[in-house]
Amino acid sequence: MIRVSGVHKTFLLGDEPVHALNDIQLSINAGEYLSVMGPSGSGKSTLLNMLGLLDVPDKGKYWLSGTDTVPLSEEQRAVYRRNEIGFVFQSYHLIPRLSAAENIELPLILAGIAPAERQRRLQPVLERLGLTDRAGHLPNQLSGGQRQRVAIGRAIIMRPHLLLADEPTGNLDSQSGAEVVALLEELNADGITLIVVTHDAALGKRAHRRVRMVDGRIVSDDCSSTPDNNHRSGA
Repeated sequence: MIRVSGVHKTFLLGDEPVHALNDIQLSINAGEYLSVMGPSGSGKSTLLNMLGLLDVPDKGKYWLSGTDTVPLSEEQRAVYRRNEIGFVFQSYHLIPRLSAAENIELPLILAGIAPAERQRRLQPVLERLGLTDRAGHLPNQLSGGQRQRVAIGRAIIMRPHLLLADEPTGNLDSQSGAEVVALLEELNADGITLIVVTHDAALGKRAHRRVRMVDGRIVSDDCSSTPDNNHRSGA
C-alpha cells in the first residue's frame, strides 16, 4: 500500500538547516498496525505529514496504493487526502460552532454527497462511536474522550484505507485513552491501515510493528510475532 524510497526533507530554523527526514526507506502493507516512536524532533510528525500528503519530500519517492504522489498537484493531493486518508490529531481540531454530528458529517458535505446519503452513512458511525445521544452537542459540551471519538468519526466517514493518528491519546485521561485506543484497533481489525505516532511507550508497543526514529532516520523497525509476519515485504 505504501512505499517510501530515499525520502529527504529539510527545513530552515533561522539560518540553520534541519534534516527532518534523512533517507527514509519504508514499506507498509494494507491492513498493518504500525507505531512510530522517537524523541521530540526525531521526524515522527514530519513523516506522518508526508504520508498524509500534507507535505512533499525534497527528494525521493512516495507511492500510495500504486500512485506516485510526488508529482501530484495540490488539488490532486487534496482529493486523494479526502478520499483515501483519515487524520486523528491530539488536539481534535473540531469546529466549535458545529455539533458532534455536523463535525463528523463535514467531509461528506465538502465531497458534495447528497443529504440522504450523508444521513445513511452518519447514523452507523454515531452508533459505533457511542455518540448517538451526544450527536447534537457542541464540542465544548463534550468530554475529551467524546471529542476524540468525534474526530475519529470525521476521519472515517469517507471510508478511508489509511488512518493516521498523531498522539491520539495525548490529551486524554487513562480511561478515555484506553477507549480511544480500543476503537482505533477495532478499525484496524476491520482492515484500515493504522499508523500511530506517539511518545507513549505502552501505546507504541501495542502496534504489530514498531518503527523508531532518531534525528530524521529510522533506526529500528520491529514486528511482533503475529500470524501475518510479512509486514515489511510489500508496498
